[in-house]
Amino acid sequence: MPHVVDHTRSGLRRDHCLAARAKRKSGKNAMTKTPTAAAYLADLTARMGRLLVENADAIADAADAVERTARADGLVYIFGTGHSHTMAEEAHYRAGGLALTVPVLSTPLMVHEGAVASTTFERMPGVIVPVFEHYPMSPDDVLIIVSNSGVNTATVEAAQLGKARGATVIAITSEEYSKQAARGRTRVADVADIVLDNGAPPGDATMSVPGSELRVGPISTSIGAALMNAVFAEVAVRLQSSGADAPIYLSANMPGAKEVNEKLVARYRPRNRHL
Repeated sequence: MPHVVDHTRSGLRRDHCLAARAKRKSGKNAMTKTPTAAAYLADLTARMGRLLVENADAIADAADAVERTARADGLVYIFGTGHSHTMAEEAHYRAGGLALTVPVLSTPLMVHEGAVASTTFERMPGVIVPVFEHYPMSPDDVLIIVSNSGVNTATVEAAQLGKARGATVIAITSEEYSKQAARGRTRVADVADIVLDNGAPPGDATMSVPGSELRVGPISTSIGAALMNAVFAEVAVRLQSSGADAPIYLSANMPGAKEVNEKLVARYRPRNRHL
């Protein structure tokens, strides 16, 4: 029987090889054109890859705490100042996120209306007390405090208030940065029950700028969001696997989202002033 060449398969293999070669070439060109961007993303990817190894026990403990709260019909409050407040908004009413999260928000401590002033406010003793009056926490709840430096007065006092109310306090912070910045002060990590270390260097930025002492490429927001969502994903799967309905929002443009989300909003709106 004569040998028959399968031109279709050989053509596909050839196209695949050409595509792979083009992809490699494109990648090299991209790295050549944007070396700092490539280095930043490579560094961020490597740090992401180390998160589970370096935070294995803390992630498990955080997931246990949030799971207990979910089963007790409690709430997960999230607070941060400055850019760290975005973690509270990241989790709030989030597609693919847990509906039991409540952002603790205070305009003077955020950056959208007076960024410079927010730095002053976050260092003022007592500034968080009236804010927390709007967020009744109990032993059934979790309070996540996000603070890269881990030493600002508002975040430390928030952690202390959460502990006083019996909530489990989880800190997302940089252990290295907070130890350097503390200078004898109490850190959020000193107060929290569980500490998730984002591994950010002092000052947050990871890339040096040649010819200067400047650094760019902050990482605390990306890694903080990854740590938080990793915990929430673990909890959601645990709940669903055990037969409990995990309270998860759907993206508004997905089929059936309106009905699912309306039920969750009706359930949590009485306890979440931001819905």
